[in-house]
Amino acid sequence: MDRKSFLKKTGLAVFSMSVLGKVMEASPGVFSSDCATTNDILGPFFRTNAPERSNLLIKGVDGDVIDIAGTVYGTDCKTPLEGAKVEIWHCDTLGNYDNDSKEYRHRATAYSDKEGGYTFRTIIPGKYLNGALYRPAHIHFRVTDKNHKELVSQIYFQGDPHIEKDPWASRKRASHRILPIFPKDTYSSLAVTFDIFMSA
Repeated sequence: MDRKSFLKKTGLAVFSMSVLGKVMEASPGVFSSDCATTNDILGPFFRTNAPERSNLLIKGVDGDVIDIAGTVYGTDCKTPLEGAKVEIWHCDTLGNYDNDSKEYRHRATAYSDKEGGYTFRTIIPGKYLNGALYRPAHIHFRVTDKNHKELVSQIYFQGDPHIEKDPWASRKRASHRILPIFPKDTYSSLAVTFDIFMSA
């Protein structure tokens, strides 16, 4: 059973935090939508040329495994985008980023399929101090497509106590990117659904 069928049959589709919005005419012939995924800071740890792969698990590196999956949509809020470049990166469980190794640990690139879908298997990242405060656990996203604006964003996880005081995660514009983690099968495999809506 594929992911969409499973979610529909088990009722877990309610956990998808990106709800289809609507397209509005802002001025004659100019349209905008209210579904676009909001941006977030790039941060200092982005690296170019992350390898194309969906599995970021590393032998001998501990962490709670999580599957991240979603669909990339165009500006009409409903048309899946094929071939969108989705890059993710995050720290390890101790809060450290791999900024220079050839392994590109916890970094990957994928391209959306014909139905706009993408998937990654990785671990839930740890936390690190940002000044006097810990940043909540988060995963960075950079999504590019030739017909849309580049999206730089982050996802966070519901129930994280460090969201409330974080200067970025606590913003109202980030609320739809604070996602629930749910067991996706009978083996209690953990998953997050993050649908991405691009803007023109």
